[in-house]
Amino acid sequence: MSKMRIPKLRGAQWVIGLPYLWLLVFFALPFLIVLRISFSEMDAVRVADIWSYVDGTLSLKLRLANYLFLGEDDLYIRAYLSSLRFAAMTTAGCLFIGYPFAYFMARSSPRRQPLLMMLVMLPFWTSFLLRVYAWKGLLSEGGWVYGLIRATGLDHLLQALHLIETPGMLMNTPFSLLIGMVYTYLPFMILPLYANLSKMDMRLLEAAADLGASPWVAFWRVTVPLSRAGIVAGSMLVFIPCVGEYVTPELLGGPQSLMIGRVLWDEFFGNNDWPLASAIAVVVILLVILPMAIFNKVQEQAKERSA
Repeated sequence: MSKMRIPKLRGAQWVIGLPYLWLLVFFALPFLIVLRISFSEMDAVRVADIWSYVDGTLSLKLRLANYLFLGEDDLYIRAYLSSLRFAAMTTAGCLFIGYPFAYFMARSSPRRQPLLMMLVMLPFWTSFLLRVYAWKGLLSEGGWVYGLIRATGLDHLLQALHLIETPGMLMNTPFSLLIGMVYTYLPFMILPLYANLSKMDMRLLEAAADLGASPWVAFWRVTVPLSRAGIVAGSMLVFIPCVGEYVTPELLGGPQSLMIGRVLWDEFFGNNDWPLASAIAVVVILLVILPMAIFNKVQEQAKERSA
């Protein structure tokens, strides 16, 4: 009796289908639920349905007032712009600090690279909240970071950059917020850069040197362009979660560091206005996804033209 043969594509279908199933269950369905709530209105204690079935008639009622209100109220516009600004500044700070560190890791001996990798991932061994609370102590009066900044006079420079209001006041300012966010998301910038730089062909730098390029010119004309994929990946991993960050702005931020995550929390749990909060969340997702989609399309078109 011949045995039933399993098609060879079955394993490939499982490998491809499981990630799509995961995205459907844990991303698409929650997003559709939030999207449905954003078009509804709030009853006394629950969210009203957007559809109804009465006497054989199915009615769909979409309430656009929540989205119109977001465009009319200056608070939400400022919160969105502030979130994008702080996310961009955090991304730039992580790239400025993370690129040299990733470059050093990639150029280190193979025996040292696992140790350096462990040092990058070491902060993940402790609680995220504990690390943020630690910065509260370091930046408060009496902390050694506070003392170092005061002793070197850097607080006057921070005041000139409008990151703090007065010298000596470091906590609950844009400066403390940026310090906490850069520290939190720095590993997400270093790891993609290291993975990209470690695979770079060193013979290209030797060829650039043979053609008369200085080390600095070779770095900008060879290393940086070849590491563009790592820069983009690290920037996305940092920028996207920073836009909706809540914990760090709540603990380290102040009145000048309004972010949309805090506004979202207030609407959900303070005002109990779930439809408006859902509309805020949908707009945040669109602010992140649309630029990513446009960027990916431009990248694909550039690859097609170069091919």
